[in-house]
Amino acid sequence: MFLHNLKYELLSNIRMKDFIFWMMCFPIALGTFFYLGFGKVYNNEIVFSKIPVAVVEVNEDEVFNTTVKSIEAEKDPLFSFTYTDKAEAEKLLKEGDVEGIITVDDDLSLTFFKSEIDQTIIKSFVEQFVSQKAVITDIAMNAPEKLPEVTEKLNAVPDAIENKSPSGGNMNPYDSYFQNLLTMTALFGMITGVLCATRNQGNLSAIGARKSISPNYGLVRLISSLTAAFITQIISVIAATTFVLFILKINLGDNIAMVYLSGAIGALVGISIGFFIGAIGRSSERTKGAVSTTVMMFLCFLSGLMVGDMKNTVEEHFPIINRINPAALTSNLFYCLSLYDDYNRYMENLLSLMIISILFITGGFLLTRRKIYENL
Repeated sequence: MFLHNLKYELLSNIRMKDFIFWMMCFPIALGTFFYLGFGKVYNNEIVFSKIPVAVVEVNEDEVFNTTVKSIEAEKDPLFSFTYTDKAEAEKLLKEGDVEGIITVDDDLSLTFFKSEIDQTIIKSFVEQFVSQKAVITDIAMNAPEKLPEVTEKLNAVPDAIENKSPSGGNMNPYDSYFQNLLTMTALFGMITGVLCATRNQGNLSAIGARKSISPNYGLVRLISSLTAAFITQIISVIAATTFVLFILKINLGDNIAMVYLSGAIGALVGISIGFFIGAIGRSSERTKGAVSTTVMMFLCFLSGLMVGDMKNTVEEHFPIINRINPAALTSNLFYCLSLYDDYNRYMENLLSLMIISILFITGGFLLTRRKIYENL
C-alpha cells in the first residue's frame, strides 16, 4: 500500500507545471543572473595578481637589476618587470598594460597616471629600495667589514603584506550568493510540505476528502506523501546543485558528495516546516502556501540571499537567529564545505537542522492525527 501511494504521489507532484518551474527552472535562471552579475568579480578585481611595471634604464644600476632578478625568481612574485625605452613605456602606461614606470638614472623616479593600490605598492617598493641602497652604500664606504651583517639583516626584514588564507579554502565572498541560492532551492520544499498536509486533510481540499474516505491507513498516507515530496525536492536540488557546480563552476569545496548531502538536508528541513505550517488551522491551501513562501523568503533574506552581508549583520546584533534559522544553518553547510578543512562546524549545523526537522515533523503529525469530520 505504501509503494502504491508513493507512486501516485510522485506522479501528482511531477504533473504540477508551476511546481516544476519554481522548483527547477527558477533557481537555474536566478543562478545564471547571479553569475552574469558578479560571477567573475572576485577573480578579476579582488584576487591579487602580479603588478606589471615598465623599467626605463637610462644608466645601468647593478644593484637594481639584481633586485629585479631576485623578485622575478620568487614563487609568487609581486611584480612583473618589462625593460623598454621611454616612448614605449609611456605607451604601455597610457594603454593600461603597466601600472607604473620606474626610470633608472642617477636616482630612481616613478611615473604613473593614477593613484590606487597598485601604484601605492610600486611607490613603497621604490622607496624601500632607495632607502636600503643608501644604507648599503654608506656601510660599504665607511665600514665595509660590517657589510655582510647589514645585508643579512636587510634581507631578513619580513614583507609587510602576506597573502595567507586561514583555512586554505575558498575565500570568494560572492560565492555566498550561490550557497544561499541552493539553500533557497532546498527550502522550496516548504511548498510541497504544505501540500502534504492540506491534501491529507478532508476539510482543506477535495483530494484530502477523497483520501479521508479511502481505506488507506492515515499514517501510511502521510508518510508516503512526505516521502514523495522529499524525492521530488531532491530531484530539484540535484538539478540546481549540478548546474552551479559543473556549468557555472562555482567552488563549493572538494567533497562533492557532501555538497549534495547538504542540499538533501535542506530539502528535508523545508518539507518538515511546510508540513507543520500546512497542519495548522483551517486556512485554505492557497493561504498556507503563501504563508510558507513568505516565511521561506524571509528566512533566506536573513541568511544573505538578497544582501550578501546580511547574515554577518544578524550575527553581530541577534546571533541567536542564526542558530535557529534553517536557511542560515543550511547555507552554513555549504560554507563550511568550501572553507574549512574539518567537519566540526559542519556537523554542528547538521545536528541543528536534524533537530529542527524532527520537531516540525512531529508537530505536524500531532496536528493531523486522528481527525474526524462530521461531513465532507
